[in-house]
Amino acid sequence: MTSMSRKETMPWVLIICGALIAMLTFGPRSAMGFFQLPLLADTGWSRETFGLAIAIQNLFWGLGQPFFGALGDKYGTAKVLMTSAVLYAIGLIVMAHPASPAWLHIGAGVLVGLGIAAGSFSVILSAFARNVTPAQRSMAFGIATAAGSAGMMVYAPLTIGLISSFQWQGSLYVMAAMMAAIPFLAIALRGNASSGTQSAAQFQQTAGEALREALGHRSYLLLTSGFFVCGFQVAFITAHFPAYLLDIGIPAWVGGIAMLLIGGFNIIGSLAAGYIGQHYSKPWFLVLIYIGRSIAVTLFLLLPITPVSVIIFSAVMGLLWLSTVPPTNGLVAIMFGTRHLGLLGGLVFLSHQIGSFLGVWLGGYLYDNFKTYDPVWWIGVALGIFAAIVHAPIKEAIVPGRPVAA
Repeated sequence: MTSMSRKETMPWVLIICGALIAMLTFGPRSAMGFFQLPLLADTGWSRETFGLAIAIQNLFWGLGQPFFGALGDKYGTAKVLMTSAVLYAIGLIVMAHPASPAWLHIGAGVLVGLGIAAGSFSVILSAFARNVTPAQRSMAFGIATAAGSAGMMVYAPLTIGLISSFQWQGSLYVMAAMMAAIPFLAIALRGNASSGTQSAAQFQQTAGEALREALGHRSYLLLTSGFFVCGFQVAFITAHFPAYLLDIGIPAWVGGIAMLLIGGFNIIGSLAAGYIGQHYSKPWFLVLIYIGRSIAVTLFLLLPITPVSVIIFSAVMGLLWLSTVPPTNGLVAIMFGTRHLGLLGGLVFLSHQIGSFLGVWLGGYLYDNFKTYDPVWWIGVALGIFAAIVHAPIKEAIVPGRPVAA
Protein backbone atom coordinates (compact mmCIF):
# COMPACT_ATOMS: atom_id res chain seq x y z
CA MET A 1 0.00 0.00 0.00
CA THR A 2 1.39 3.42 -0.93
CA SER A 3 1.65 6.42 1.34
CA MET A 4 -1.01 8.23 -0.68
CA SER A 5 -3.52 5.39 -0.40
CA ARG A 6 -2.99 5.22 3.35
CA LYS A 7 -3.81 8.90 3.65
CA GLU A 8 -7.00 8.45 1.66
CA THR A 9 -8.27 5.59 3.83
CA MET A 10 -10.78 6.66 6.46
CA PRO A 11 -9.57 5.74 10.00
CA TRP A 12 -12.63 3.61 10.70
CA VAL A 13 -11.70 2.44 14.21
CA LEU A 14 -11.39 6.03 15.36
CA ILE A 15 -14.58 7.05 13.52
CA ILE A 16 -16.65 4.19 14.95
CA CYS A 17 -15.43 4.71 18.53
CA GLY A 18 -16.07 8.45 18.29
CA ALA A 19 -19.52 7.80 16.86
CA LEU A 20 -20.39 5.45 19.74
CA ILE A 21 -19.26 8.07 22.26
CA ALA A 22 -21.45 10.65 20.51
CA MET A 23 -24.41 8.27 20.90
CA LEU A 24 -23.74 7.82 24.61
CA THR A 25 -23.30 11.53 25.36
CA PHE A 26 -26.08 12.87 23.15
CA GLY A 27 -28.68 10.18 23.92
CA PRO A 28 -29.53 10.91 27.59
CA ARG A 29 -29.61 14.69 27.21
CA SER A 30 -31.99 14.37 24.24
CA ALA A 31 -34.38 12.32 26.42
CA MET A 32 -34.57 14.83 29.28
CA GLY A 33 -38.07 15.91 28.22
CA PHE A 34 -39.46 12.50 29.21
CA PHE A 35 -38.40 13.06 32.82
CA GLN A 36 -40.18 16.39 33.19
CA LEU A 37 -43.71 15.30 34.10
CA PRO A 38 -42.89 12.31 36.37
CA LEU A 39 -40.21 14.31 38.21
CA LEU A 40 -42.55 17.26 38.73
CA ALA A 41 -45.38 14.94 39.80
CA ASP A 42 -43.18 13.53 42.58
CA THR A 43 -41.67 16.83 43.70
CA GLY A 44 -44.52 19.30 43.11
CA TRP A 45 -42.17 21.80 41.49
CA SER A 46 -43.12 24.01 38.54
CA ARG A 47 -42.21 23.56 34.89
CA GLU A 48 -40.03 26.64 35.17
CA THR A 49 -37.96 24.79 37.81
CA PHE A 50 -37.35 21.88 35.46
CA GLY A 51 -36.89 24.19 32.48
CA LEU A 52 -34.27 26.19 34.38
CA ALA A 53 -32.36 22.98 35.23
CA ILE A 54 -32.18 21.98 31.56
CA ALA A 55 -31.39 25.58 30.61
CA ILE A 56 -28.47 25.54 33.07
CA GLN A 57 -27.41 22.21 31.55
CA ASN A 58 -27.30 23.79 28.10
CA LEU A 59 -25.48 26.84 29.39
CA PHE A 60 -22.75 24.83 31.13
CA TRP A 61 -22.53 22.58 28.07
CA GLY A 62 -21.75 25.72 26.11
CA LEU A 63 -19.43 27.28 28.70
CA GLY A 64 -17.48 24.05 28.98
CA GLN A 65 -17.05 23.54 25.24
CA PRO A 66 -14.20 26.02 24.55
CA PHE A 67 -12.50 24.97 27.82
CA PHE A 68 -12.66 21.22 27.18
CA GLY A 69 -11.95 21.77 23.49
CA ALA A 70 -8.75 23.63 24.34
CA LEU A 71 -7.79 20.93 26.87
CA GLY A 72 -8.31 18.27 24.20
CA ASP A 73 -6.18 20.25 21.73
CA LYS A 74 -3.35 20.48 24.26
CA TYR A 75 -3.50 17.36 26.44
CA GLY A 76 -5.39 14.86 24.29
CA THR A 77 -8.97 14.06 23.38
CA ALA A 78 -9.08 10.73 25.25
CA LYS A 79 -8.40 12.34 28.65
CA VAL A 80 -11.18 14.85 28.12
CA LEU A 81 -13.64 12.14 27.09
CA MET A 82 -12.83 10.12 30.22
CA THR A 83 -13.59 13.22 32.28
CA SER A 84 -16.92 13.42 30.46
CA ALA A 85 -17.92 9.95 31.62
CA VAL A 86 -17.27 10.77 35.28
CA LEU A 87 -19.06 14.15 35.29
CA TYR A 88 -22.02 12.84 33.30
CA ALA A 89 -22.57 9.80 35.56
CA ILE A 90 -22.36 11.82 38.78
CA GLY A 91 -24.77 14.42 37.38
CA LEU A 92 -27.38 11.79 36.44
CA ILE A 93 -27.15 10.21 39.91
CA VAL A 94 -27.60 13.59 41.63
CA MET A 95 -30.56 14.29 39.32
CA ALA A 96 -32.20 11.04 40.46
CA HIS A 97 -32.51 12.27 44.07
CA PRO A 98 -32.77 16.08 44.12
CA ALA A 99 -33.47 17.19 47.70
CA SER A 100 -34.35 20.67 46.44
CA PRO A 101 -34.55 22.61 43.18
CA ALA A 102 -30.96 23.71 43.79
CA TRP A 103 -29.77 20.09 43.72
CA LEU A 104 -31.73 19.47 40.53
CA HIS A 105 -29.97 22.45 39.00
CA ILE A 106 -26.57 21.16 40.15
CA GLY A 107 -27.09 17.57 38.98
CA ALA A 108 -29.18 17.88 35.81
CA GLY A 109 -27.80 21.34 35.13
CA VAL A 110 -24.16 21.95 36.03
CA LEU A 111 -22.73 18.40 36.20
CA VAL A 112 -24.59 16.86 33.27
CA GLY A 113 -23.91 20.02 31.25
CA LEU A 114 -20.17 19.80 31.88
CA GLY A 115 -20.26 16.06 31.14
CA ILE A 116 -21.88 16.71 27.78
CA ALA A 117 -19.38 19.50 27.06
CA ALA A 118 -16.40 17.21 27.65
CA GLY A 119 -17.84 14.51 25.38
CA SER A 120 -19.64 16.59 22.79
CA PHE A 121 -19.32 17.16 19.07
CA SER A 122 -16.61 19.82 19.21
CA VAL A 123 -14.26 17.53 21.16
CA ILE A 124 -14.95 14.47 18.98
CA LEU A 125 -14.92 16.36 15.67
CA SER A 126 -11.56 17.97 16.41
CA ALA A 127 -10.08 14.46 16.79
CA PHE A 128 -11.72 13.42 13.51
CA ALA A 129 -10.42 16.51 11.71
CA ARG A 130 -6.83 15.80 12.73
CA ASN A 131 -6.95 12.26 11.35
CA VAL A 132 -8.83 12.53 8.05
CA THR A 133 -7.97 14.42 4.88
CA PRO A 134 -9.72 17.74 4.17
CA ALA A 135 -11.70 16.00 1.43
CA GLN A 136 -12.99 13.42 3.94
CA ARG A 137 -13.66 15.91 6.72
CA SER A 138 -17.25 16.89 5.92
CA MET A 139 -18.40 13.27 5.64
CA ALA A 140 -16.58 12.32 8.86
CA PHE A 141 -18.37 15.19 10.62
CA GLY A 142 -21.65 13.96 9.14
CA ILE A 143 -21.06 10.45 10.51
CA ALA A 144 -20.37 11.77 14.02
CA THR A 145 -23.45 13.98 13.91
CA ALA A 146 -25.56 11.11 12.62
CA ALA A 147 -24.33 9.01 15.54
CA GLY A 148 -25.58 11.65 17.96
CA SER A 149 -28.88 11.48 16.11
CA ALA A 150 -28.88 7.70 16.48
CA GLY A 151 -28.42 8.22 20.21
CA MET A 152 -31.52 10.38 20.24
CA MET A 153 -33.46 7.75 18.29
CA VAL A 154 -32.33 4.93 20.59
CA TYR A 155 -32.83 6.78 23.86
CA ALA A 156 -36.37 7.99 23.11
CA PRO A 157 -38.02 4.53 23.27
CA LEU A 158 -35.37 3.28 25.71
CA THR A 159 -36.19 6.05 28.19
CA ILE A 160 -39.93 5.42 27.94
CA GLY A 161 -39.32 1.72 28.59
CA LEU A 162 -36.92 2.37 31.46
CA ILE A 163 -39.28 4.81 33.19
CA SER A 164 -42.10 2.28 32.81
CA SER A 165 -39.99 -0.50 34.33
CA PHE A 166 -37.76 1.26 36.88
CA GLN A 167 -39.47 4.64 37.47
CA TRP A 168 -37.67 7.84 36.55
CA GLN A 169 -35.03 7.57 39.30
CA GLY A 170 -33.99 4.03 38.35
CA SER A 171 -33.81 5.06 34.69
CA LEU A 172 -31.27 7.73 35.53
CA TYR A 173 -29.12 5.16 37.34
CA VAL A 174 -29.15 2.90 34.28
CA MET A 175 -28.07 5.82 32.07
CA ALA A 176 -25.29 6.69 34.51
CA ALA A 177 -23.99 3.10 34.34
CA MET A 178 -23.85 3.28 30.55
CA MET A 179 -21.21 6.03 30.82
CA ALA A 180 -18.68 3.38 31.92
CA ALA A 181 -18.19 2.42 28.27
CA ILE A 182 -16.80 5.84 27.29
CA PRO A 183 -13.25 5.51 28.77
CA PHE A 184 -12.67 2.29 26.81
CA LEU A 185 -13.93 3.79 23.54
CA ALA A 186 -11.89 6.96 24.13
CA ILE A 187 -8.60 5.07 23.78
CA ALA A 188 -9.01 5.11 19.99
CA LEU A 189 -9.22 8.93 20.03
CA ARG A 190 -6.01 9.53 21.94
CA GLY A 191 -3.76 12.28 20.63
CA ASN A 192 -3.78 16.06 20.64
CA ALA A 193 -3.37 18.95 18.19
CA SER A 194 0.25 17.96 17.47
CA SER A 195 -0.66 14.43 16.38
CA GLY A 196 -2.69 12.96 13.54
CA THR A 197 -2.21 12.85 9.79
CA GLN A 198 -2.86 16.60 9.35
CA SER A 199 -0.38 17.85 11.95
CA ALA A 200 2.37 18.66 9.47
CA ALA A 201 0.10 21.00 7.48
CA GLN A 202 -1.10 23.03 10.47
CA PHE A 203 -0.47 26.74 10.82
CA GLN A 204 1.52 27.16 14.05
CA GLN A 205 0.07 29.67 16.52
CA THR A 206 -0.85 29.85 20.18
CA ALA A 207 -4.40 29.48 21.46
CA GLY A 208 -4.48 33.19 22.28
CA GLU A 209 -3.36 34.13 18.77
CA ALA A 210 -5.95 31.81 17.27
CA LEU A 211 -8.69 33.31 19.44
CA ARG A 212 -7.78 36.88 18.54
CA GLU A 213 -7.67 36.00 14.85
CA ALA A 214 -11.09 34.32 15.00
CA LEU A 215 -12.78 37.13 16.93
CA GLY A 216 -11.53 39.61 14.33
CA HIS A 217 -12.89 37.62 11.38
CA ARG A 218 -16.32 38.70 10.09
CA SER A 219 -17.41 35.33 8.73
CA TYR A 220 -16.55 33.59 12.00
CA LEU A 221 -18.60 36.11 13.98
CA LEU A 222 -21.58 35.69 11.63
CA LEU A 223 -21.32 31.91 11.90
CA THR A 224 -21.22 32.17 15.69
CA SER A 225 -24.28 34.43 15.86
CA GLY A 226 -26.24 32.15 13.52
CA PHE A 227 -25.50 29.03 15.54
CA PHE A 228 -27.22 30.69 18.52
CA VAL A 229 -30.50 30.18 16.67
CA CYS A 230 -29.89 26.48 16.13
CA GLY A 231 -29.48 26.02 19.87
CA PHE A 232 -32.63 27.98 20.70
CA GLN A 233 -34.82 25.96 18.33
CA VAL A 234 -33.45 22.48 19.03
CA ALA A 235 -33.25 22.78 22.82
CA PHE A 236 -36.79 24.12 23.15
CA ILE A 237 -38.22 21.20 21.21
CA THR A 238 -36.07 18.64 23.04
CA ALA A 239 -37.11 19.84 26.50
CA HIS A 240 -40.73 20.84 25.94
CA PHE A 241 -42.17 19.03 22.90
CA PRO A 242 -43.40 15.90 24.77
CA ALA A 243 -45.15 18.06 27.40
CA TYR A 244 -46.54 20.39 24.71
CA LEU A 245 -48.16 17.47 22.91
CA LEU A 246 -49.74 16.17 26.12
CA ASP A 247 -51.10 19.64 26.90
CA ILE A 248 -53.00 19.80 23.60
CA GLY A 249 -54.43 16.32 23.97
CA ILE A 250 -51.99 14.30 21.85
CA PRO A 251 -51.38 10.82 23.39
CA ALA A 252 -48.05 10.20 25.12
CA TRP A 253 -47.07 7.49 22.65
CA VAL A 254 -47.16 10.06 19.85
CA GLY A 255 -44.57 12.13 21.72
CA GLY A 256 -42.34 9.09 21.97
CA ILE A 257 -42.68 8.39 18.26
CA ALA A 258 -42.08 12.08 17.51
CA MET A 259 -38.72 12.09 19.31
CA LEU A 260 -37.88 8.74 17.71
CA LEU A 261 -38.61 10.16 14.25
CA ILE A 262 -36.59 13.31 14.90
CA GLY A 263 -33.64 11.12 15.84
CA GLY A 264 -34.12 8.72 12.92
CA PHE A 265 -34.52 11.37 10.24
CA ASN A 266 -31.70 13.31 11.86
CA ILE A 267 -29.39 10.44 10.91
CA ILE A 268 -30.42 10.85 7.29
CA GLY A 269 -30.14 14.63 7.51
CA SER A 270 -26.70 14.55 9.16
CA LEU A 271 -25.23 12.11 6.62
CA ALA A 272 -26.76 14.12 3.79
CA ALA A 273 -25.31 17.30 5.30
CA GLY A 274 -21.87 15.68 5.33
CA TYR A 275 -22.18 14.86 1.63
CA ILE A 276 -23.71 18.19 0.61
CA GLY A 277 -21.13 20.17 2.60
CA GLN A 278 -18.38 18.25 0.82
CA HIS A 279 -19.67 19.19 -2.65
CA TYR A 280 -21.66 22.45 -2.35
CA SER A 281 -21.58 25.83 -0.60
CA LYS A 282 -21.78 25.37 3.16
CA PRO A 283 -23.06 28.92 3.94
CA TRP A 284 -25.93 28.67 1.47
CA PHE A 285 -26.78 25.19 2.67
CA LEU A 286 -27.11 26.64 6.17
CA VAL A 287 -29.36 29.41 4.81
CA LEU A 288 -31.72 26.79 3.38
CA ILE A 289 -31.73 24.78 6.63
CA TYR A 290 -32.83 27.74 8.75
CA ILE A 291 -35.47 28.87 6.25
CA GLY A 292 -36.75 25.30 6.14
CA ARG A 293 -37.09 25.18 9.93
CA SER A 294 -39.11 28.40 10.04
CA ILE A 295 -41.44 27.19 7.30
CA ALA A 296 -41.93 23.82 9.02
CA VAL A 297 -42.82 25.37 12.40
CA THR A 298 -45.14 27.92 10.81
CA LEU A 299 -47.11 25.25 8.95
CA PHE A 300 -47.22 23.03 12.03
CA LEU A 301 -48.75 25.79 14.16
CA LEU A 302 -51.20 27.13 11.59
CA LEU A 303 -52.58 23.77 10.44
CA PRO A 304 -54.67 21.50 12.71
CA ILE A 305 -52.38 19.55 15.05
CA THR A 306 -53.11 15.82 14.91
CA PRO A 307 -51.01 12.68 15.45
CA VAL A 308 -50.41 12.60 11.69
CA SER A 309 -49.27 16.24 11.54
CA VAL A 310 -46.98 15.64 14.54
CA ILE A 311 -45.38 12.69 12.76
CA ILE A 312 -44.87 14.68 9.54
CA PHE A 313 -43.48 17.68 11.43
CA SER A 314 -41.10 15.45 13.42
CA ALA A 315 -39.75 13.81 10.27
CA VAL A 316 -39.14 17.19 8.60
CA MET A 317 -37.50 18.69 11.67
CA GLY A 318 -35.40 15.55 12.01
CA LEU A 319 -33.93 16.13 8.56
CA LEU A 320 -33.03 19.70 9.58
CA TRP A 321 -32.17 18.97 13.24
CA LEU A 322 -28.37 18.63 13.46
CA SER A 323 -27.68 19.02 9.75
CA THR A 324 -26.20 22.39 10.76
CA VAL A 325 -23.29 20.76 12.63
CA PRO A 326 -21.17 19.36 9.74
CA PRO A 327 -21.20 22.56 7.64
CA THR A 328 -20.71 24.80 10.69
CA ASN A 329 -17.69 22.90 12.00
CA GLY A 330 -16.46 22.40 8.44
CA LEU A 331 -16.42 26.17 7.91
CA VAL A 332 -14.39 26.70 11.10
CA ALA A 333 -11.86 24.07 9.94
CA ILE A 334 -11.60 25.70 6.50
CA MET A 335 -11.11 29.19 7.94
CA PHE A 336 -8.58 28.35 10.66
CA GLY A 337 -7.34 24.78 10.18
CA THR A 338 -7.48 22.00 12.76
CA ARG A 339 -4.82 22.97 15.30
CA HIS A 340 -7.26 24.89 17.53
CA LEU A 341 -10.50 23.45 16.19
CA GLY A 342 -11.52 22.23 19.66
CA LEU A 343 -11.23 25.77 21.04
CA LEU A 344 -12.69 27.69 18.09
CA GLY A 345 -15.39 25.15 17.34
CA GLY A 346 -16.21 25.11 21.05
CA LEU A 347 -16.59 28.88 21.06
CA VAL A 348 -19.09 28.70 18.20
CA PHE A 349 -20.90 26.01 20.17
CA LEU A 350 -20.99 28.27 23.22
CA SER A 351 -23.21 30.58 21.19
CA HIS A 352 -25.38 27.57 20.32
CA GLN A 353 -25.77 26.74 24.00
CA ILE A 354 -26.59 30.29 25.04
CA GLY A 355 -29.44 29.97 22.56
CA SER A 356 -30.29 26.59 24.08
CA PHE A 357 -30.42 28.13 27.56
CA LEU A 358 -32.87 30.78 26.42
CA GLY A 359 -34.98 28.34 24.42
CA VAL A 360 -35.40 25.92 27.33
CA TRP A 361 -35.82 28.54 30.06
CA LEU A 362 -38.22 30.73 28.06
CA GLY A 363 -40.29 27.67 27.27
CA GLY A 364 -40.88 27.02 30.97
CA TYR A 365 -41.12 30.68 31.99
CA LEU A 366 -43.62 31.73 29.32
CA TYR A 367 -45.67 28.59 29.83
CA ASP A 368 -46.01 29.26 33.56
CA ASN A 369 -47.09 32.84 32.82
CA PHE A 370 -49.30 32.36 29.72
CA LYS A 371 -50.18 28.65 29.95
CA THR A 372 -49.07 28.14 26.36
CA TYR A 373 -45.85 27.47 24.46
CA ASP A 374 -46.97 29.42 21.37
CA PRO A 375 -44.88 32.60 22.01
CA VAL A 376 -41.66 30.54 22.08
CA TRP A 377 -42.60 28.73 18.87
CA TRP A 378 -43.04 32.06 17.06
CA ILE A 379 -39.82 33.50 18.51
CA GLY A 380 -38.07 30.45 16.99
CA VAL A 381 -39.62 31.18 13.60
CA ALA A 382 -38.36 34.78 13.67
CA LEU A 383 -34.88 33.68 14.76
CA GLY A 384 -34.75 31.15 11.91
CA ILE A 385 -35.23 34.01 9.42
CA PHE A 386 -32.50 35.99 11.19
CA ALA A 387 -30.10 33.02 10.97
CA ALA A 388 -30.74 32.62 7.25
CA ILE A 389 -29.87 36.29 6.72
CA VAL A 390 -26.58 36.24 8.68
CA HIS A 391 -25.29 33.06 7.01
CA ALA A 392 -25.65 34.39 3.46
CA PRO A 393 -22.54 36.71 3.56
CA ILE A 394 -20.21 34.09 5.11
CA LYS A 395 -17.16 33.33 2.98
CA GLU A 396 -16.11 29.69 2.70
CA ALA A 397 -12.39 30.37 2.49
CA ILE A 398 -9.19 30.27 4.49
CA VAL A 399 -8.56 33.41 6.55
CA PRO A 400 -6.52 35.94 4.50
CA GLY A 401 -2.82 35.89 5.33
CA ARG A 402 -2.69 32.23 6.30
CA PRO A 403 -0.51 29.89 4.25
CA VAL A 404 -2.49 27.40 2.18
CA ALA A 405 -1.85 23.86 3.44
CA ALA A 406 -0.41 21.38 1.02
